[in-house]
Amino acid sequence: MGPRIRTNVQVMFFDTDCGGVVSNIAYLRFVEIARTHLAEELGLALVEMAQNQKYPVVVRTEIDYRRAARLGDELVIEGWLDRAESARFWCAFRITRPKDSTLIAECRQMLVLIEMPTGKLLRVPDHWKTYDKAESSGHHQCNRKPKRFPVENAFYDDRRSHPKH
Repeated sequence: MGPRIRTNVQVMFFDTDCGGVVSNIAYLRFVEIARTHLAEELGLALVEMAQNQKYPVVVRTEIDYRRAARLGDELVIEGWLDRAESARFWCAFRITRPKDSTLIAECRQMLVLIEMPTGKLLRVPDHWKTYDKAESSGHHQCNRKPKRFPVENAFYDDRRSHPKH
């Protein structure tokens, strides 16, 4: 069974707009907190990453907003390793409001491992590929197959609307 994390956040004033609704950028912060905990479970502890200069880098984020979260809400963010290939991997996240069992958002991120300062792309650890994603999630997961594009162009999945600079 693969690693799975669960963390809690409370929606603060700085997370909301003038109507008290969580701003879309705040969800990325919630996911960042969860992903940091998940990285530790995957063997990527913060201090060790800083020492060995090997880091996970987000190259794609997909978020489906289901319901609005509001000021003061207590939210739970669950995260798991969804898929791993030779040079990239996907983490999935669910944000829920336990008080009424509401699914707030689902997120999926594609990441790569790099070594700094060279920016060298690293292979994903082999044991990550052995995790059974269905077993580790215990929840509905996005069944979308990710678009295929070269990692070096990972920021530009639609080159017609996002030309290289």
